Parts: sequence; structure tokens; C-alpha cells
Amino acid sequence: MITVWGRATSSNVQIVMWAIGELGLAHRRLDVGHAYGGLDTPEYIAMNPHRLVPTIRDGEGPPIWESSACLRYLGASYGGEAFWPTDAKRRAQLDMWAEWVRTSWQPVIAREVFWPLIRTPASQTNAAAIAEGVVKAGALAKLLDARLDGPDPYLGGEALSFADVMVGHLLYRYFDLPIERPSLPALEAYYARLQERPAYAEHVMVSYESLRA
Repeated sequence: MITVWGRATSSNVQIVMWAIGELGLAHRRLDVGHAYGGLDTPEYIAMNPHRLVPTIRDGEGPPIWESSACLRYLGASYGGEAFWPTDAKRRAQLDMWAEWVRTSWQPVIAREVFWPLIRTPASQTNAAAIAEGVVKAGALAKLLDARLDGPDPYLGGEALSFADVMVGHLLYRYFDLPIERPSLPALEAYYARLQERPAYAEHVMVSYESLRA
């Protein structure tokens, strides 16, 4: 049994939960963070000194924090060849995009678009800064669109991989937000395929209305 600490509306928790769903792992998720609190308790700090979500524990094993580290643990422990390739060269080709999400895609989507649009009171928003973030997000989305413009349905080929989890978990918010987007036919088709996956629909397509300022 894998225990996950973190609220369902956290995009970082969604990475872990989507992977767990795809891998069919027995689990339980405990609501902590944001309105639920619980991050400042001695018990939680002992597991995660950074007081963030998610944190996971596999059975009686040690706690693991940072969503990408949790994802890699799940892939290495439970993923098959398609989800977590054993060949280091092939895995690295996928991991480059997973890391790109952390360093480039997520910072723009989360901090420059989603946070100011949803989690900031209207009286405190900077419309010009948001517009700039939307343009930056669109330019990055074009890079994803170009990468996905091919015969393969997923980044690693015919089957979903850990890299798709990293890349795809923010697409629900990107396509759901009331913003302008460039023409992205390949990325839109990819997003449509993800929406057909039950684990994606359950764990990623989660309403974020409770986060609205």
C-alpha cells in the first residue's frame, strides 16, 4: 500500500496520483496542504522538512518527497519497459522532456499564468505581466507541439511513459484557462488522447475552483 500525503487539487500531487492510477497500484491519499493544513505538524515535518506536498511512503519504506522523485521511484519500482525504459539512452531521451517541464514549462504555466489568474485577487493582478506569461507559455507550447508532431501517440512511442505524466499533467489547466493559445494541432490531439485515459480524467482533470482567490 502506497500512502500519498497531498490534496487532489495540487498539480504536483496529480503527477503522483496519475502515475499510481496508470500503474494500478494500491494506495490511499490523505488530504493535507492548502485549506486542509497539516504541513506544520511534527509528524509531517519529520517526513518532509520542506513542508510541501506530495510526500509518499511505500509500505514501511522511508518517506519520499518532490513529485518528480516520487514519479521516478514509482516508475523504477513498478513501471514496465514502456513506462520506465531500462535502457539508459532511451530513458534519457524521455527524461530530457520531463526535466524541461520542471525548468521551463511548469514555471511559466504555474507562476506566470495560473497563479496570477486563479490564485491572486483581481485587484492585485498585473494584466500586462499575465499577458507576457501567456505569450511565453504559447511559445513553449509550440515546442511541445513540434515534438509531438509525428506518428507516435505518446512521447515514448505507442504506450504512455513517465515523461508523458510530467508533460501532460499541466495540459488540463493550460487548455482550460481563459487565455489565448497559438495553433497547436499535435499538442491538442495529444491532450485529447490523454483525456480518454481513466487515470488522467480522475486524477488530473480536477476542478481548481477551490483555489480561486
